[in-house]
Amino acid sequence: MKTSLGLSANIEGVLAYLFGPLSGIVLLLIERNHFVRFHAMQSTVTFISLWILAGISRFIPFVGWILVGLINVVAVAFWIIGIYKAYRGECYRFPLFGDLAMSLLRPF
Repeated sequence: MKTSLGLSANIEGVLAYLFGPLSGIVLLLIERNHFVRFHAMQSTVTFISLWILAGISRFIPFVGWILVGLINVVAVAFWIIGIYKAYRGECYRFPLFGDLAMSLLRPF
């Protein structure tokens, strides 16, 4: 299925994750395809949330840097899974973030 950019939906879904929340926000602004918008919203919500969580964790004495490392591992895992699932044409929801992304899309 072609999208407003003339690409297939799964390729645009991959692009939603490629540059994290930046590409997610851009695709949210220009795309109307629900599949692409879901992946763009999930990318945006997931990576901004993890970025904020990592930023806060840096201020926790002693264990903060360990938490930041774990958050970064989770972020890379979500990034790879998101790209893979979008390429396969699946609307896979990440734990916590997927349901939030879907609920944010419903009003539109």
